[in-house]
Amino acid sequence: MIAAGMQSQDGHMSEPLPAASPILVTGSKGFVGSVVVRELLQRGFTNIRCFARTPAGNDKLAELGRKFPAARLDVVHGNLLLPDDCRRAADGAVLVYHLAAGTGKSFPGCVLDSAVATRNLLDALAGSQTLKRFVNVGSFSVYSNATLRRGAVLDESCPVERAYTARFDAYAYGKTKQDDVVAEYGAKHGVPYTILRPGVVFGPGRGGSILGRCGIDTFGFFMHVTGRFPIPLTYVDNCAQAIVLAGLAEGIDREVFNIVDDDLPSSSRLLRLTKRNLGRFFSVRVPYPACLAFSCAWEKYAAWSGNQLPPLFNRRMCAAYHKGNRYSNEKLKRLLGWSPAVPMDEALRRYFEYRRTAAAS
Repeated sequence: MIAAGMQSQDGHMSEPLPAASPILVTGSKGFVGSVVVRELLQRGFTNIRCFARTPAGNDKLAELGRKFPAARLDVVHGNLLLPDDCRRAADGAVLVYHLAAGTGKSFPGCVLDSAVATRNLLDALAGSQTLKRFVNVGSFSVYSNATLRRGAVLDESCPVERAYTARFDAYAYGKTKQDDVVAEYGAKHGVPYTILRPGVVFGPGRGGSILGRCGIDTFGFFMHVTGRFPIPLTYVDNCAQAIVLAGLAEGIDREVFNIVDDDLPSSSRLLRLTKRNLGRFFSVRVPYPACLAFSCAWEKYAAWSGNQLPPLFNRRMCAAYHKGNRYSNEKLKRLLGWSPAVPMDEALRRYFEYRRTAAAS
């Protein structure tokens, strides 16, 4: 199936996007990026440029190339911090799905790999006569819920975090600055864009825990904080489908979309399911007010010590991850016509099955 018609910058409908249109996917070897490539191939697109930093770890893309032999799947190696590599990657692209980002704990590293890399790529695209849309894949972590009460809905209308020093979250800072760069190029250079902010993406292929928004696993045991409130999960296939649709839907330039699935489990249920499926571990229920008080004490000690002990635990981060809010995907459904193809119970079953198989191998 080929994409539906797109809408040009002047608001008029364009022709349906041809199957051979050049499409660039950055971060194409990653957990989500490789599934985005697969989704594009399944929709009939045949000219996909996969940008990757190194030749290592191309197994997923090679497998997709074998599965879709009629498609042209070009893997381009380079570094988005190098303008020449960006120009080579962006040349002639009609759609860009930008999933590459910094994921470390260093503020300079996250700014370089998220914001600076994105600016370089947009420099290569500014003034393009072929580009229809730049799809920027951001993160749920950019939001601040400091002014929201517990249980309130966190949606696209909520403010992003601007108290960078108080939050002390390098990844969230880098992703916030990345979104800022994209909006700047849209306003100053007319780059057509949309921004997507996935929640916690999970599924086969993801290693590690998905309990980060349930509590804190730092001191040798798991402190369960979020309790009865839902966790903003999105299954990787559902997330990739939403990302692809954001490049194809009409009339959504400059819109922001959160990606969360239906039937989100509570933190308590997700913790129980994890223990049941992956083995029991020691956890302690810590009420949110107690965690907030602990974070406040840590902040005060960090300030008193001249940040010899950085404020890794602080009230704004505690609120962002554990305060307890509810989440909406109404805008995604209304404007993109999206709905999660894989129900939550089936998605969790597949994820836990993958983790058990991986542990046994």
